Amino acid sequence: MNMIYDPWPWYVSGPLIAFVMIVLILMGKRFGMSSNLRTLCTLCGAGKRTDFFRFDWKSQRWNLVVVLGVVIGGFVGANFLSSDMSVAIDSNSITELQALGFESAGKDYLPSELFGPSVFSDLKSLALLVIGGFLVGFGARYAGGCTSGHAISGLSNLQLPSLIAVIGFFIGGLFMVHILFPFIF
Repeated sequence: MNMIYDPWPWYVSGPLIAFVMIVLILMGKRFGMSSNLRTLCTLCGAGKRTDFFRFDWKSQRWNLVVVLGVVIGGFVGANFLSSDMSVAIDSNSITELQALGFESAGKDYLPSELFGPSVFSDLKSLALLVIGGFLVGFGARYAGGCTSGHAISGLSNLQLPSLIAVIGFFIGGLFMVHILFPFIF
């Protein structure tokens, strides 16, 4: 039962994000998603093996509620507020992606060639996901946070390390899309 709704415009969603950030700053909290992985690993007993996971996870309960809200919000958005799951991207981009073998370009948010069930039978796609996941995890840990934490929370707190991290994220993304991606595919 998909109802037809348009995405919220920037002038509604932007101030809502700013409001959430102001509330978090006033509460002395920092927004970020990668820190939740540490909390979840601690809950699962990783602190018994590694000192990094030995911390007071109860102080991060509020952030686990954020994760739950993201999951519920994503489900509601995808199943009740979205009428069209295609991506509005430039027709030239669609043509270029299809030339690289991505037939689902412009139809799905996640290309089925990389994220569909067939990935488990294709060694190249599986290797790309594992290596990419490792690099994202390593990068988030090395940078002291993920893209959402640095770009939304860190920049709103005027933190220079977050500005440097965000610039690095953009440079890495551009390098991947324009240099590595065409080379790989």
